[in-house]
Amino acid sequence: MHVVNLHRLPSAGFSITIRVAVTAEASAIGRLTTAVGEAGAVVTALDVVDSDHVRVIADLTCDTADSAHADQVVTTLEQMDGVEVRKVSDRTFLLHLGGKIEVTPKVALRNRDELSRAYTPGVARVCLAIAENPADARRLTIKRNTVAVVTDGSAVLGLGNIGPAAALPVMEGKAALFKRFGAVDAWPVVLDTQDTDEIVRLVQVIAPAYGGINLEDIAAPRCFEIEARLRELLDIPVFHDDQHGTAICVLGALTNALRVVGKRLEDVRVVVSGAGAAGTAIVKLLVRQGVGDVIVYDRSGVLHRGMAEPTSAWQWLIEHTNGENYRGDLPGALRGSDVFIGVSAPNLLTGDDIAAMADKAIVFALANPDPEVDPRVARQYAAVVATGRSDQPNQINNVLAFPGVFRGMLDAQAREFTEEMAIAAAHAIADTVGDEMLNPSVIVPSVFDSRVAPAVAAAVRGAAQTAAATSS
Repeated sequence: MHVVNLHRLPSAGFSITIRVAVTAEASAIGRLTTAVGEAGAVVTALDVVDSDHVRVIADLTCDTADSAHADQVVTTLEQMDGVEVRKVSDRTFLLHLGGKIEVTPKVALRNRDELSRAYTPGVARVCLAIAENPADARRLTIKRNTVAVVTDGSAVLGLGNIGPAAALPVMEGKAALFKRFGAVDAWPVVLDTQDTDEIVRLVQVIAPAYGGINLEDIAAPRCFEIEARLRELLDIPVFHDDQHGTAICVLGALTNALRVVGKRLEDVRVVVSGAGAAGTAIVKLLVRQGVGDVIVYDRSGVLHRGMAEPTSAWQWLIEHTNGENYRGDLPGALRGSDVFIGVSAPNLLTGDDIAAMADKAIVFALANPDPEVDPRVARQYAAVVATGRSDQPNQINNVLAFPGVFRGMLDAQAREFTEEMAIAAAHAIADTVGDEMLNPSVIVPSVFDSRVAPAVAAAVRGAAQTAAATSS
Protein backbone atom coordinates (compact mmCIF):
# COMPACT_ATOMS: atom_id res chain seq x y z
CA MET A 1 0.00 0.00 0.00
CA HIS A 2 1.24 3.49 -0.80
CA VAL A 3 1.80 5.48 2.40
CA VAL A 4 1.15 9.20 2.11
CA ASN A 5 3.96 11.30 3.58
CA LEU A 6 2.14 13.81 5.74
CA HIS A 7 5.33 15.82 6.14
CA ARG A 8 4.91 16.91 2.52
CA LEU A 9 1.71 18.80 3.26
CA PRO A 10 2.07 22.61 3.45
CA SER A 11 2.32 23.96 6.98
CA ALA A 12 3.09 27.19 8.82
CA GLY A 13 6.45 25.69 9.83
CA PHE A 14 7.65 26.32 6.26
CA SER A 15 5.92 29.64 5.64
CA ILE A 16 7.69 32.12 3.36
CA THR A 17 7.03 35.69 2.26
CA ILE A 18 8.05 36.51 -1.30
CA ARG A 19 8.36 40.16 -2.36
CA VAL A 20 7.59 40.43 -6.07
CA ALA A 21 7.25 43.20 -8.64
CA VAL A 22 4.65 42.56 -11.31
CA THR A 23 3.34 44.55 -14.23
CA ALA A 24 0.42 46.79 -13.29
CA GLU A 25 -2.42 44.99 -15.03
CA ALA A 26 -5.76 43.76 -13.77
CA SER A 27 -4.88 40.06 -13.87
CA ALA A 28 -1.37 40.31 -12.38
CA ILE A 29 -2.19 39.49 -8.76
CA GLY A 30 -4.52 36.69 -9.76
CA ARG A 31 -1.78 35.12 -11.89
CA LEU A 32 0.55 35.12 -8.86
CA THR A 33 -1.85 33.37 -6.49
CA THR A 34 -2.89 30.87 -9.15
CA ALA A 35 0.73 29.97 -9.89
CA VAL A 36 1.51 29.46 -6.20
CA GLY A 37 -1.56 27.27 -5.77
CA GLU A 38 -0.67 25.17 -8.80
CA ALA A 39 2.82 24.71 -7.31
CA GLY A 40 1.20 23.03 -4.29
CA ALA A 41 1.56 25.86 -1.76
CA VAL A 42 -1.20 27.61 0.21
CA VAL A 43 -1.48 31.40 -0.03
CA THR A 44 -2.18 32.84 3.43
CA ALA A 45 -1.74 36.58 2.77
CA LEU A 46 -1.10 39.06 -0.01
CA ASP A 47 -0.16 42.66 0.79
CA VAL A 48 0.43 45.41 -1.76
CA VAL A 49 3.51 47.32 -0.58
CA ASP A 50 3.77 49.95 -3.32
CA SER A 51 2.58 50.63 -6.86
CA ASP A 52 2.71 53.05 -9.76
CA HIS A 53 1.37 53.03 -13.31
CA VAL A 54 4.03 50.49 -14.38
CA ARG A 55 4.65 48.17 -11.44
CA VAL A 56 2.94 46.68 -8.36
CA ILE A 57 5.13 45.61 -5.46
CA ALA A 58 3.48 42.89 -3.36
CA ASP A 59 4.37 40.58 -0.47
CA LEU A 60 2.99 37.11 -1.09
CA THR A 61 2.92 34.86 2.00
CA CYS A 62 2.37 31.14 1.59
CA ASP A 63 2.75 27.85 3.44
CA THR A 64 4.97 25.22 1.82
CA ALA A 65 5.78 21.60 2.62
CA ASP A 66 9.53 21.90 3.22
CA SER A 67 12.57 23.94 2.18
CA ALA A 68 12.85 22.23 -1.21
CA HIS A 69 9.19 22.92 -1.91
CA ALA A 70 9.66 26.57 -0.96
CA ASP A 71 12.50 26.81 -3.49
CA GLN A 72 10.23 25.27 -6.13
CA VAL A 73 7.53 27.88 -5.47
CA VAL A 74 10.05 30.71 -5.81
CA THR A 75 11.39 29.22 -9.05
CA THR A 76 7.86 29.01 -10.44
CA LEU A 77 7.35 32.73 -9.84
CA GLU A 78 10.76 33.64 -11.25
CA GLN A 79 9.89 31.90 -14.51
CA MET A 80 6.67 33.88 -15.04
CA ASP A 81 6.58 36.69 -17.60
CA GLY A 82 6.42 40.14 -16.06
CA VAL A 83 7.33 38.92 -12.56
CA GLU A 84 10.49 39.90 -10.67
CA VAL A 85 11.23 38.15 -7.37
CA ARG A 86 13.05 40.70 -5.22
CA LYS A 87 13.33 39.03 -1.81
CA VAL A 88 12.37 35.78 -0.07
CA SER A 89 11.96 35.67 3.71
CA ASP A 90 11.61 32.48 5.73
CA ARG A 91 9.05 33.48 8.37
CA THR A 92 10.19 30.78 10.81
CA PHE A 93 13.78 32.04 10.79
CA LEU A 94 12.54 35.63 11.16
CA LEU A 95 10.60 34.62 14.27
CA HIS A 96 13.78 33.22 15.83
CA LEU A 97 16.05 36.21 15.16
CA GLY A 98 17.69 37.16 18.47
CA GLY A 99 15.89 34.36 20.32
CA LYS A 100 12.31 34.05 21.55
CA ILE A 101 12.55 34.98 25.24
CA GLU A 102 13.99 37.80 27.36
CA VAL A 103 14.37 38.87 31.00
CA THR A 104 12.07 41.70 32.11
CA PRO A 105 12.39 43.24 35.60
CA LYS A 106 9.30 42.98 37.80
CA VAL A 107 10.20 46.14 39.71
CA ALA A 108 10.75 49.67 38.48
CA LEU A 109 14.13 51.28 39.15
CA ARG A 110 13.16 54.91 38.63
CA ASN A 111 15.13 56.67 41.37
CA ARG A 112 17.85 56.30 44.02
CA ASP A 113 15.34 55.18 46.66
CA GLU A 114 14.11 52.22 44.60
CA LEU A 115 17.65 51.28 43.63
CA SER A 116 18.68 51.24 47.31
CA ARG A 117 15.93 48.75 48.15
CA ALA A 118 16.29 46.50 45.11
CA TYR A 119 20.08 46.44 45.26
CA THR A 120 22.68 47.71 47.70
CA PRO A 121 22.39 48.44 50.59
CA GLY A 122 18.82 47.22 51.17
CA VAL A 123 19.27 43.86 49.45
CA ALA A 124 21.75 42.80 52.17
CA ARG A 125 18.92 42.49 54.69
CA VAL A 126 17.12 40.03 52.42
CA CYS A 127 20.31 38.05 51.84
CA LEU A 128 20.88 37.71 55.59
CA ALA A 129 17.28 36.61 56.12
CA ILE A 130 17.75 33.80 53.59
CA ALA A 131 21.12 32.84 55.11
CA GLU A 132 19.36 32.46 58.46
CA ASN A 133 16.38 30.58 56.98
CA PRO A 134 17.16 29.08 53.52
CA ALA A 135 13.51 28.15 53.00
CA ASP A 136 12.78 31.87 52.59
CA ALA A 137 14.44 31.69 49.16
CA ARG A 138 11.17 30.21 47.86
CA ARG A 139 9.37 33.32 49.09
CA LEU A 140 11.86 36.13 48.48
CA THR A 141 13.58 35.21 45.19
CA ILE A 142 12.86 34.03 41.67
CA LYS A 143 13.00 30.48 43.03
CA ARG A 144 9.31 30.91 43.79
CA ASN A 145 8.36 30.84 40.10
CA THR A 146 11.38 29.71 38.04
CA VAL A 147 12.13 26.46 36.25
CA ALA A 148 15.33 25.31 34.54
CA VAL A 149 14.75 23.64 31.16
CA VAL A 150 17.78 21.34 31.05
CA THR A 151 19.09 19.46 28.01
CA ASP A 152 22.25 18.01 26.54
CA GLY A 153 20.77 18.02 23.04
CA SER A 154 21.14 14.25 22.69
CA ALA A 155 17.56 13.34 21.72
CA VAL A 156 15.82 16.36 20.22
CA LEU A 157 12.39 15.40 18.89
CA GLY A 158 12.62 14.34 15.26
CA LEU A 159 16.24 15.49 14.99
CA GLY A 160 18.26 13.20 17.26
CA ASN A 161 21.64 14.00 18.79
CA ILE A 162 22.27 17.53 17.51
CA GLY A 163 24.06 18.91 20.58
CA PRO A 164 23.35 21.77 23.01
CA ALA A 165 23.66 24.82 20.73
CA ALA A 166 21.38 23.36 18.06
CA ALA A 167 18.88 22.33 20.76
CA LEU A 168 18.67 25.86 22.17
CA PRO A 169 15.82 27.05 19.88
CA VAL A 170 13.68 24.16 21.15
CA MET A 171 14.47 25.01 24.78
CA GLU A 172 13.65 28.68 24.13
CA GLY A 173 10.32 27.60 22.71
CA LYS A 174 9.66 25.46 25.76
CA ALA A 175 10.40 28.42 28.03
CA ALA A 176 8.03 30.61 26.01
CA LEU A 177 5.27 27.99 26.39
CA PHE A 178 5.84 27.84 30.16
CA LYS A 179 5.25 31.59 30.35
CA ARG A 180 2.36 31.74 27.89
CA PHE A 181 0.30 28.90 29.36
CA GLY A 182 1.42 28.63 33.00
CA ALA A 183 2.81 32.07 33.91
CA VAL A 184 6.00 30.22 34.87
CA ASP A 185 9.39 31.85 34.30
CA ALA A 186 11.58 29.22 32.64
CA TRP A 187 15.11 29.46 31.31
CA PRO A 188 17.07 27.17 28.98
CA VAL A 189 20.09 25.43 30.49
CA VAL A 190 21.93 23.69 27.64
CA LEU A 191 24.87 21.59 28.76
CA ASP A 192 27.90 20.89 26.59
CA THR A 193 28.35 17.36 27.92
CA GLN A 194 26.59 14.02 27.56
CA ASP A 195 28.27 12.46 30.57
CA THR A 196 25.68 11.30 33.10
CA ASP A 197 27.75 12.11 36.20
CA GLU A 198 28.64 15.54 34.89
CA ILE A 199 25.02 16.40 34.03
CA VAL A 200 23.81 15.33 37.46
CA ARG A 201 26.49 17.40 39.18
CA LEU A 202 25.91 20.48 37.00
CA VAL A 203 22.17 20.47 37.66
CA GLN A 204 22.77 19.91 41.37
CA VAL A 205 25.01 22.97 41.69
CA ILE A 206 22.67 25.34 39.81
CA ALA A 207 19.50 24.09 41.52
CA PRO A 208 19.39 26.73 44.33
CA ALA A 209 18.16 29.33 41.83
CA TYR A 210 15.19 27.27 40.65
CA GLY A 211 11.89 26.00 42.00
CA GLY A 212 11.85 23.03 39.63
CA ILE A 213 13.87 21.18 37.01
CA ASN A 214 12.41 20.22 33.63
CA LEU A 215 14.64 17.66 31.87
CA GLU A 216 14.23 17.78 28.11
CA ASP A 217 15.45 15.83 25.08
CA ILE A 218 18.02 13.69 26.90
CA ALA A 219 18.52 10.27 25.32
CA ALA A 220 17.39 7.04 26.94
CA PRO A 221 18.50 5.18 28.93
CA ARG A 222 20.71 7.92 30.45
CA CYS A 223 17.65 10.09 31.06
CA PHE A 224 16.25 7.53 33.53
CA GLU A 225 19.39 7.51 35.68
CA ILE A 226 19.77 11.30 35.53
CA GLU A 227 16.21 11.84 36.68
CA ALA A 228 16.41 9.22 39.44
CA ARG A 229 19.64 10.59 40.86
CA LEU A 230 18.48 14.20 40.77
CA ARG A 231 15.24 13.28 42.51
CA GLU A 232 17.35 11.84 45.35
CA LEU A 233 19.70 14.84 45.52
CA LEU A 234 17.34 17.82 45.16
CA ASP A 235 14.58 19.27 47.33
CA ILE A 236 12.67 20.61 44.29
CA PRO A 237 10.58 18.70 41.72
CA VAL A 238 12.43 17.00 38.85
CA PHE A 239 10.17 16.38 35.85
CA HIS A 240 11.29 14.71 32.63
CA ASP A 241 8.74 16.02 30.14
CA ASP A 242 9.52 13.46 27.45
CA GLN A 243 8.47 10.82 29.98
CA HIS A 244 5.94 12.29 32.34
CA GLY A 245 4.41 15.04 30.20
CA THR A 246 3.74 12.61 27.37
CA ALA A 247 2.35 9.96 29.73
CA ILE A 248 -0.01 12.46 31.36
CA CYS A 249 -1.38 13.63 28.01
CA VAL A 250 -1.76 10.08 26.69
CA LEU A 251 -3.62 8.94 29.81
CA GLY A 252 -5.92 11.97 29.61
CA ALA A 253 -6.63 11.37 25.93
CA LEU A 254 -7.09 7.62 26.40
CA THR A 255 -9.53 8.20 29.26
CA ASN A 256 -11.77 10.17 26.91
CA ALA A 257 -11.23 7.87 23.92
CA LEU A 258 -12.41 4.93 26.01
CA ARG A 259 -15.48 6.95 26.98
CA VAL A 260 -16.22 7.51 23.30
CA VAL A 261 -16.03 3.79 22.42
CA GLY A 262 -17.65 2.57 25.63
CA LYS A 263 -14.74 0.47 26.92
CA ARG A 264 -13.01 0.32 30.32
CA LEU A 265 -9.25 0.55 30.85
CA GLU A 266 -9.19 -2.66 32.88
CA ASP A 267 -10.79 -4.57 29.98
CA VAL A 268 -8.56 -3.47 27.09
CA ARG A 269 -5.30 -4.69 25.62
CA VAL A 270 -2.90 -1.93 24.64
CA VAL A 271 0.04 -2.19 22.26
CA VAL A 272 2.78 0.41 22.80
CA SER A 273 5.39 0.90 20.09
CA GLY A 274 8.53 2.45 21.57
CA ALA A 275 10.20 1.45 24.84
CA GLY A 276 12.17 4.66 25.28
CA ALA A 277 11.49 7.49 27.70
CA ALA A 278 7.93 8.25 26.59
CA GLY A 279 6.84 4.64 26.07
CA THR A 280 8.18 3.51 29.44
CA ALA A 281 6.40 6.29 31.32
CA ILE A 282 3.14 5.66 29.44
CA VAL A 283 3.22 1.96 30.29
CA LYS A 284 3.99 2.60 33.96
CA LEU A 285 1.08 5.01 34.26
CA LEU A 286 -1.30 2.62 32.48
CA VAL A 287 -0.23 -0.27 34.70
CA ARG A 288 -0.68 1.92 37.77
CA GLN A 289 -4.23 2.67 36.55
CA GLY A 290 -5.06 -1.02 36.16
CA VAL A 291 -4.95 -1.56 32.38
CA GLY A 292 -6.02 -5.03 31.23
CA ASP A 293 -2.73 -5.85 29.51
CA VAL A 294 0.05 -4.08 27.62
CA ILE A 295 2.37 -5.41 24.94
CA VAL A 296 5.49 -3.29 24.38
CA TYR A 297 7.38 -3.29 21.08
CA ASP A 298 10.76 -1.76 20.31
CA ARG A 299 13.42 -2.11 17.61
CA SER A 300 14.55 -5.42 19.13
CA GLY A 301 11.01 -6.80 18.94
CA VAL A 302 8.26 -7.39 21.48
CA LEU A 303 9.49 -7.28 25.08
CA HIS A 304 8.90 -10.70 26.66
CA ARG A 305 10.15 -12.93 29.43
CA GLY A 306 13.13 -14.91 28.30
CA MET A 307 14.38 -12.41 25.72
CA ALA A 308 18.13 -12.25 25.31
CA GLU A 309 20.00 -9.59 27.29
CA PRO A 310 17.26 -7.02 27.95
CA THR A 311 18.44 -3.60 29.07
CA SER A 312 18.05 -2.66 32.72
CA ALA A 313 15.51 -0.02 31.68
CA TRP A 314 13.37 -2.75 30.06
CA GLN A 315 13.43 -5.15 32.99
CA TRP A 316 10.48 -3.51 34.77
CA LEU A 317 8.47 -3.50 31.54
CA ILE A 318 9.14 -7.21 30.98
CA GLU A 319 8.02 -8.05 34.51
CA HIS A 320 4.79 -6.00 34.37
CA THR A 321 3.50 -6.41 30.79
CA ASN A 322 2.68 -9.01 28.14
CA GLY A 323 0.69 -11.35 30.36
CA GLU A 324 0.56 -14.11 27.70
CA ASN A 325 4.27 -13.62 26.87
CA TYR A 326 3.62 -12.96 23.17
CA ARG A 327 6.84 -13.15 21.11
CA GLY A 328 5.75 -12.21 17.58
CA ASP A 329 5.94 -9.04 15.50
CA LEU A 330 4.12 -5.69 15.84
CA PRO A 331 1.28 -6.43 13.37
CA GLY A 332 0.70 -9.72 15.17
CA ALA A 333 0.51 -7.97 18.53
CA LEU A 334 -2.07 -5.59 17.10
CA ARG A 335 -4.46 -8.33 16.00
CA GLY A 336 -7.44 -8.21 18.33
CA SER A 337 -5.97 -5.41 20.46
CA ASP A 338 -8.12 -2.47 21.51
CA VAL A 339 -5.55 0.34 21.60
CA PHE A 340 -2.36 1.22 19.75
CA ILE A 341 -0.04 3.89 21.16
CA GLY A 342 2.97 4.78 19.02
CA VAL A 343 5.89 6.82 20.34
CA SER A 344 8.51 5.39 18.02
CA ALA A 345 9.12 5.72 14.28
CA PRO A 346 7.19 6.62 11.11
CA ASN A 347 5.28 4.33 8.76
CA LEU A 348 5.43 1.09 10.76
CA LEU A 349 1.83 0.08 10.08
CA THR A 350 -0.69 -0.08 7.25
CA GLY A 351 -4.44 0.17 7.09
CA ASP A 352 -4.64 -3.63 7.05
CA ASP A 353 -2.87 -3.73 10.42
CA ILE A 354 -5.41 -1.32 11.92
CA ALA A 355 -8.28 -3.28 10.36
CA ALA A 356 -7.09 -6.38 12.25
CA MET A 357 -7.54 -4.67 15.62
CA ALA A 358 -10.61 -5.18 17.82
CA ASP A 359 -13.92 -3.50 17.07
CA LYS A 360 -14.00 0.21 17.97
CA ALA A 361 -10.21 0.41 18.03
CA ILE A 362 -8.24 3.42 19.30
CA VAL A 363 -5.06 4.54 17.52
CA PHE A 364 -2.62 7.10 18.93
CA ALA A 365 0.13 7.45 16.29
CA LEU A 366 2.34 10.05 17.95
CA ALA A 367 5.68 9.87 16.10
CA ASN A 368 6.54 13.34 14.77
CA PRO A 369 6.56 14.66 12.13
CA ASP A 370 5.54 11.41 10.41
CA PRO A 371 3.34 9.07 12.48
CA GLU A 372 3.51 5.28 12.71
CA VAL A 373 0.50 5.02 10.40
CA ASP A 374 -1.16 7.56 8.12
CA PRO A 375 -3.99 8.87 10.34
CA ARG A 376 -6.27 9.35 7.34
CA VAL A 377 -5.90 5.66 6.56
CA ALA A 378 -6.24 4.67 10.22
CA ARG A 379 -9.53 6.56 10.49
CA GLN A 380 -11.02 4.23 7.88
CA TYR A 381 -10.77 1.35 10.38
CA ALA A 382 -10.37 2.80 13.90
CA ALA A 383 -13.08 4.56 15.92
CA VAL A 384 -10.73 7.16 17.42
CA VAL A 385 -7.41 8.37 15.99
CA ALA A 386 -4.97 10.87 17.51
CA THR A 387 -1.54 12.14 16.47
CA GLY A 388 1.09 14.59 17.67
CA ARG A 389 0.51 16.84 14.65
CA SER A 390 -1.21 20.21 14.79
CA ASP A 391 -2.75 19.73 11.31
CA GLN A 392 -4.76 16.63 12.35
CA PRO A 393 -7.67 16.21 14.81
CA ASN A 394 -6.91 15.14 18.38
CA GLN A 395 -3.40 16.54 18.71
CA ILE A 396 -1.78 15.07 21.82
CA ASN A 397 0.64 17.83 22.78
CA ASN A 398 2.65 18.03 26.01
CA VAL A 399 1.78 21.71 26.35
CA LEU A 400 -1.52 20.45 27.75
CA ALA A 401 0.42 19.16 30.76
CA PHE A 402 3.74 20.72 31.71
CA PRO A 403 2.76 24.40 32.24
CA GLY A 404 -0.07 23.45 34.59
CA VAL A 405 1.93 20.71 36.31
CA PHE A 406 4.74 23.12 37.20
CA ARG A 407 2.29 25.90 38.08
CA GLY A 408 0.67 23.56 40.59
CA MET A 409 3.96 22.28 42.02
CA LEU A 410 5.40 25.78 42.40
CA ASP A 411 2.24 27.07 44.07
CA ALA A 412 2.32 24.15 46.49
CA GLN A 413 6.08 24.57 47.05
CA ALA A 414 6.33 20.87 46.27
CA ARG A 415 9.63 19.11 46.83
CA GLU A 416 9.05 16.30 44.35
CA PHE A 417 6.91 15.22 41.40
CA THR A 418 4.79 12.15 42.14
CA GLU A 419 2.72 9.60 40.24
CA GLU A 420 -0.36 10.88 42.09
CA MET A 421 0.25 14.31 40.55
CA ALA A 422 0.53 12.74 37.10
CA ILE A 423 -2.79 10.92 37.45
CA ALA A 424 -4.50 14.02 38.82
CA ALA A 425 -3.18 16.07 35.89
CA ALA A 426 -4.36 13.48 33.35
CA HIS A 427 -7.85 13.44 34.81
CA ALA A 428 -7.96 17.24 34.79
CA ILE A 429 -7.08 17.31 31.09
CA ALA A 430 -9.74 14.70 30.32
CA ASP A 431 -12.40 16.47 32.37
CA THR A 432 -11.82 19.74 30.51
CA VAL A 433 -13.56 18.10 27.54
CA GLY A 434 -17.16 18.06 28.75
CA ASP A 435 -19.74 15.45 27.72
CA GLU A 436 -21.30 17.99 25.38
CA MET A 437 -18.01 18.32 23.47
CA LEU A 438 -16.76 14.74 23.52
CA ASN A 439 -16.72 12.89 20.18
CA PRO A 440 -14.25 10.83 18.09
CA SER A 441 -12.58 14.01 16.79
CA VAL A 442 -12.46 15.81 20.16
CA ILE A 443 -10.94 13.72 22.95
CA VAL A 444 -8.50 16.39 24.19
CA PRO A 445 -8.95 20.13 24.65
CA SER A 446 -7.27 22.62 22.37
CA VAL A 447 -3.78 23.68 23.45
CA PHE A 448 -5.19 27.21 23.46
CA ASP A 449 -8.09 26.35 25.78
CA SER A 450 -7.54 28.77 28.67
CA ARG A 451 -9.18 26.38 31.14
CA VAL A 452 -6.59 23.61 30.80
CA ALA A 453 -3.52 24.94 32.64
CA PRO A 454 -5.50 26.27 35.65
CA ALA A 455 -7.38 22.96 35.92
CA VAL A 456 -4.15 20.94 35.77
CA ALA A 457 -2.47 23.30 38.24
CA ALA A 458 -5.35 22.97 40.72
CA ALA A 459 -5.31 19.17 40.43
CA VAL A 460 -1.54 18.95 40.94
CA ARG A 461 -1.64 21.42 43.82
CA GLY A 462 -4.38 19.35 45.45
CA ALA A 463 -2.37 16.14 45.06
CA ALA A 464 0.71 17.84 46.54
CA GLN A 465 -1.22 19.18 49.50
CA THR A 466 -2.84 15.81 50.15
CA ALA A 467 0.58 14.13 50.12
CA ALA A 468 1.98 16.78 52.47
CA ALA A 469 -0.92 16.37 54.89
CA THR A 470 -0.57 12.58 54.86
CA SER A 471 3.16 12.67 55.57
CA SER A 472 2.91 15.25 58.36
